[in-house]
Amino acid sequence: MENFKLLDYFYNFGNVSPLFINIFGAFFTALIITLISIPKIIRISYKKGLMDVPGERSSHTNKIPTLGGVALFFGIVVSTSIFATDLGVNYSFFLSAITILFFIGLMDDLLVVAPDKKLYGQIISIVLIVFGSGIMINSFLGLFNIYEIPYSLGVLLTIFVFITLINAYNLIDGIDGLASGVGIIISLCFVYIFYRIFDYGIGILAISTIAVLLGFLRYNLSKEFKIFMGDTGSMVIGFILTFMAIRFLYISESSNLGLTTAPALLLFIFVIPILDTISVFTIRILNKRSPFSADKNHLHHQFLKLGFTHIQTSIIIMLVNIFFVIIGYYFRNIEINKLFLIFIVLSIIFVATLKFIVVRNLNKKAT
Repeated sequence: MENFKLLDYFYNFGNVSPLFINIFGAFFTALIITLISIPKIIRISYKKGLMDVPGERSSHTNKIPTLGGVALFFGIVVSTSIFATDLGVNYSFFLSAITILFFIGLMDDLLVVAPDKKLYGQIISIVLIVFGSGIMINSFLGLFNIYEIPYSLGVLLTIFVFITLINAYNLIDGIDGLASGVGIIISLCFVYIFYRIFDYGIGILAISTIAVLLGFLRYNLSKEFKIFMGDTGSMVIGFILTFMAIRFLYISESSNLGLTTAPALLLFIFVIPILDTISVFTIRILNKRSPFSADKNHLHHQFLKLGFTHIQTSIIIMLVNIFFVIIGYYFRNIEINKLFLIFIVLSIIFVATLKFIVVRNLNKKAT
């Protein structure tokens, strides 16, 4: 009897669905490429002196390679080219868009690119996606009582959201493990979302993103073979995460799947990049400084001031992100403006509590 069960097992194993093959194929292809590429990139970086030299605002004391984004880009491109060409857009437009960002990020990591030129590159990449696919924001689904948005305004809004989230993700890349950890959490959310709504191409893109970030994390947290993702990685990953968010909004707006709180739900998913950017910009403006000037007022800097290590800080912030995701998911079926209000209240409580604890701790040390 056991022999028949064993034969049935092997028979069923041979009839694995193509979706199952694509999922595991995409994950392991992206992961293996990243794990193989990064050590070679580290060796080349040391030989050629392609390192990040610690400065006044640096959270590290040694020279560290910054080209981890090359492996992230390579892993995602190869994996999605094989297993996820159906992304709801013409794949050539998607590939062109992230390739442009890749080269701009690479030039910035190697030579330093002026902020305005990086912005132009981001806009070109976004325009390729918007006009090449038609995927854009054309409704708020009732958020602020706004429903349909005029086409031209929707294009501008889509460009604004892309630029904001790409650069917000770049801003959290300040300590070991944080950007990759948050990126994994956001991508996991999209794996769940897109497989629930049967958008398997985007789901596989999210899986490939998780795989490359896990492979990168292995070295980013290493003491002997540490590497940073650099602007190359943060811009490409930030763009992909935002692309998935816009795709989710587009499907929510153009279908009858009942995804009526998608705009507010995305705030819970992207809570850390959003709160970090808003809080930092607010502090700079209140101090009568340019919102784009550099400082040490990011969320991760606040936790570091409390004495937490890089890894401890990254884990705490990731847990905060997970908490927000759970709350957003639990209340996903309530009216969208109520869900937005919950997000605002929780965000204010979190930022205000963190600031209060930091100030009290610094005052104690001063006395």
